[in-house]
Parts: sequence; structure tokens; C-alpha cells
Amino acid sequence: MRAAQEYRERLDALQETERIRQVFGRFVTPEVAEAALTGEAEAVTKHAATLKPGDVALGDRSYPIHIGEGVLTRADYLLPHIRGKQVLLVSNVTVAPLYAQSLRQSLAAAGLTVAEVILPDGEQFKDWQHLNLIFDGLLQARFSRKVTLIALGGGVVGDMTGFAAACYQRGVDFIQVPTTLLSQVDSSVGGKTGINHPLGKNMIGAFQQPRVVLADTAVLRTLPIRELSAGLAEVINYGLIRDLDFLCWLETHMDGLMARDPALLAEAIERSCRNKAEVVAADEFEQNDIRALLNLGHTFGHAIETGMGYGEWLHGEAVGTGMLLAADLSCREGWLTSEDVARIKRLLERAGLPVAAPAGMTPDIFMQHMAVDKKNVDGRLRLVLLRQLGDAIVTDQAAAENLQATLVAGCASELMAGVST
Repeated sequence: MRAAQEYRERLDALQETERIRQVFGRFVTPEVAEAALTGEAEAVTKHAATLKPGDVALGDRSYPIHIGEGVLTRADYLLPHIRGKQVLLVSNVTVAPLYAQSLRQSLAAAGLTVAEVILPDGEQFKDWQHLNLIFDGLLQARFSRKVTLIALGGGVVGDMTGFAAACYQRGVDFIQVPTTLLSQVDSSVGGKTGINHPLGKNMIGAFQQPRVVLADTAVLRTLPIRELSAGLAEVINYGLIRDLDFLCWLETHMDGLMARDPALLAEAIERSCRNKAEVVAADEFEQNDIRALLNLGHTFGHAIETGMGYGEWLHGEAVGTGMLLAADLSCREGWLTSEDVARIKRLLERAGLPVAAPAGMTPDIFMQHMAVDKKNVDGRLRLVLLRQLGDAIVTDQAAAENLQATLVAGCASELMAGVST
């Protein structure tokens, strides 16, 4: 927490200068703050002037996020971020028939050599065996270190493509073109890549930032309703952990979001990416418990995904239930009120998300899989909980009896039952 406090102090000092504040707003990395405080503001300002709110500010590895209808085939958004002449387009059997041809034609028209790898669709294929298909495609095409990988698909495609980019010849460029709401608001931004292991989700991977993210809202028209709901889980997450105004906005507009109102979806994506970008800029490698706050409900959710078998529940569905479990535990710890928990439950239900653990999950199964979590330190279970709506904390101090009570209630579809404030 000391590093986080130092970051806030530097940011406060930086914002004393009106000119710097107007350029950066809240989108400032610790490196940028340090440069400005040590008299290098002119160079820093020049660099940051190319960024807009919502872009990811990571110094010379900063990258833009373009959101809107039709951005998928905008060559002017893609080509400046492709440094060579070779492109490997990675997609899956569901998305490729819909969007791969138009993207491929856009790249070929610019004189690029384009090869493709088409993966099976589903979380159950996010493993070593199918990751190797990407390496096979790169090597069979004899692509060099200047190749750019483009991930066209949801979170699984993005995670695997990014991990392959981090590994191939010790690191090559990649671009994210997310085609699900969940990947547009979460997994495509921030550089976390990887694959699953039978014993734990996302336990093998690397940090690899994309060169650019293209979030085309038009693709959401073909998104199955279950996938739309799964994406809204991550959208709700941002409101719960750090943006109470956004949470209230979601409560007002959830019906419109479920009806796929284009303007509302675009705003939800933009505000989600802005929240994600701020957190990533402050703690890219999850060293200071700032980025870990994004994982509200994820420890519970990953346990559901692993315990039920990858692909049985969508990631967002598991996270939705996980967030309610985290809220229930936060209430038992004396932070949230029962009305707070009821408010969260109502919003999740309006988003079409499950609000109880799946049949077959037990408290013991939860604890078995929660013990294998990236946030844990020295064998201690660490959870993201809510001190209040819009204010999250990472803690290893939750009372064991409260955690057990939450898991029992969640497995019995009785979350909030018997919870008092």
C-alpha cells in the first residue's frame, strides 16, 4: 500500500500544474508523474498529447483503444501499429465466418502477407495443445520476429494469441480485435495473457500489451444473449469496485443495455475501458494490490469454472455469482449492508446473470479451488471485498466462519439469508 500512496502523492503533485492536468486528467503512469515532478514535463506532455481518455498510458508502450461501429476494418486504425509485412490472424470457428474475410481483405489491400489460424470455440480449448496450433501457423508460414498477430474473437482467442505473441521468438507484436462484450471491456485491455491448467484457471501466461485495441460495437448485434449477459458482469464489476456513478448509471440503463441500444453499449464500453486503463496504468504488473482490485468475485468465479469444468459456465456468469458471494461476505464482515447486497443482486438478475452457485458445487469444492489463486500469498487466501459500494479492498483477514457461511448460503441458493447488518 505504500507504493500506492506514493503514486497518489505524485499524482496530486503533478495535478498542481494546470497545463499538465489538462493534458493528462487522471490517466497518468507513475513514470509520467516522476518525469513531470523532476522537470521533464515538456517531453512527457508531448508524448501524452497523442492519448485520449480511455487509452492505456504506459509510457513508450502506451496504446489506443478505438470504440465504435465499423472500427474492425478501419485500415487507418490498424496499419500504423503493424511494423512489418507479415500478419497472422487468429480467430475461432464461430467468429471467423462472420468477420475474418473483411479484416483479411483490409490487410491484404495494404500489401501485407496474411496467414490464418482458426481455433475451436470454447474455454475448454484454452490449453497447451491448442496454443501450439498458433505456433504451428507461425512456423509453417516462416514468419519472422517482425510478424504481428491479430486476435479476432473473444477472451479465449485474445488470451491465447497474446500469450503466443509473448512467446514466439521471445516476443512479437499483437493487436486485439475483441468480438464479445466481455473481451471488449476487460480481457483485451491490460496485457494479461495465458492459458488454463486443469488445476487452475489462467495460471500459465505472461504480461504482453497489445499495440492497439479495436472494439467494434457492431459485432455485438450477433452476440448470443448469454454472452451479452456475461460481458455485463465485468461492466458491473467496475461500478462496484471504484465507480459508484457508473454503478448508478448501469441501474438506470440496464434494460437498454440488455436491448442492445448502440449508444448505451458504446458508453458502457468506453467507461469500462477508462476504468480498466486507469488501473492498469497505476499497477501494470499487479505488484501493489491496485490491479488486483479488478478481480472482485473472480476467486469465487474461477473456482466455479474450474470445479464445473471449463466451458460449462461462461467466465462472466461465474464472475457474476462470484461478485454476489463477495458482497455477501462483505456484509458478514460488517462492511456492506443487507440492502447493498440486495441492490447488487437485483442488478445482476436484471443483467440475466445467475445469482447462486451451480448444482454440484459445495463449500469444500470452492475452498479446494480457491486455494489455487494468483492473489494468494504464502498460502494465505486473499479476497477482493467491498468496504462500501464503489470501494474495494484486497484482504486476507476475512473470518473463516463468515467465509464458510457465505459458501454454504451460495451453494444452497440462499445468499443474503440470515445476514444482518
